[in-house]
Amino acid sequence: MTDMLKPDVRPERPYFSSGPCAKPPGWAADKLATDSLGRSHRSKIGKARLKRCIDLMRGHLKLPDSHRIGIVPGSDTGAYEMAMWTMLGQRPVTAVAWESFGEGWVTDAVKQLKLDPTILRADYGQLPDLGQVDWSTDVLFTWNGTTSGVRVPDGEWIAADREGLSFADATSAVFAYDLPWDRIDVATFSWQKVLGGEGAHGVLILGPRAVERLESYTPAWPLPKLFRLTSKGKLIEGIFSGETINTPSMLAVEDAIAALEWVESIGGHDGAIARTNANAAALDRIVESRPWLGHLAADPASRSRTSVCLTVEGADEARIKAMAALFEAEGTAYDVAGYRDAPPGLRIWCGATVETTDIEALGPWLDWAYDQTA
Repeated sequence: MTDMLKPDVRPERPYFSSGPCAKPPGWAADKLATDSLGRSHRSKIGKARLKRCIDLMRGHLKLPDSHRIGIVPGSDTGAYEMAMWTMLGQRPVTAVAWESFGEGWVTDAVKQLKLDPTILRADYGQLPDLGQVDWSTDVLFTWNGTTSGVRVPDGEWIAADREGLSFADATSAVFAYDLPWDRIDVATFSWQKVLGGEGAHGVLILGPRAVERLESYTPAWPLPKLFRLTSKGKLIEGIFSGETINTPSMLAVEDAIAALEWVESIGGHDGAIARTNANAAALDRIVESRPWLGHLAADPASRSRTSVCLTVEGADEARIKAMAALFEAEGTAYDVAGYRDAPPGLRIWCGATVETTDIEALGPWLDWAYDQTA
């Protein structure tokens, strides 16, 4: 440790957590619409606000009319497990995993559903050989590995003439990348990531092939009420127009609407992607100018632009915790230690709700904390 002085400029909004993520700039609780609070979600206003949320998501994500979008319980995890439990089992399964959440879907497929999937794995920071995927099988994968900073580079590896279904856990990818909806049969995400919304609610997107699976196939295992998407062999269409399976938090819905309206104010989906790219580029410049910092994801083509995972030369878990504690004590960066199962390092969220100027202001504080913990 030297006598390095503390930097003069602090990030104005030091919220770099990878979930729940920073609120949109200018957010304030007293700006949320509240007329739906204390009302039934099945009331006229409740249904209208849920539909408003769904319509905004559909519009900003540029979803084709062929795809349904619904609000479901349990955050992204609940949405993805709902898809797995209702649609898997008709044909063989391939699970692609390179970080902890992908491994979670492997665990569900192997230990809970007893499906004996083909598993393609890679270490943290790497991507498996996507050319090995057999598209006669149903395929489980994360689009953006939040805990490893590794993403799939595009959708070209997903076969256009696939026989199986593609199941994309897209929770750190929507509103940050252009997703090829013609290649995605099932997608899930939560508001708490790129939108900076509240947790506990998931979003389930179904393409026409997924709907066909649901209406033509009944799994061998029992389905809890929270997972049931069909009735008498037909999709429950109400789920995809605001008639949720269980009672939603209307406050969380209003918060999501506010976030989506903010997305509208910055130029919609394209504006959100542009802000994410600018943030990731600013962090890249910081990393490139410091020999002790690196990217866990070595290949830029598969490097996340949202949950960016950094390596710190000579740092073990204790040093990373010490750096994170210094950031928090100084109010310069919250919740930036890497995920508990990942190699020791830092994780900086660069999604659209973060300001590029705050990323830039973070650089000197990284230097200071690294020096203080030497």
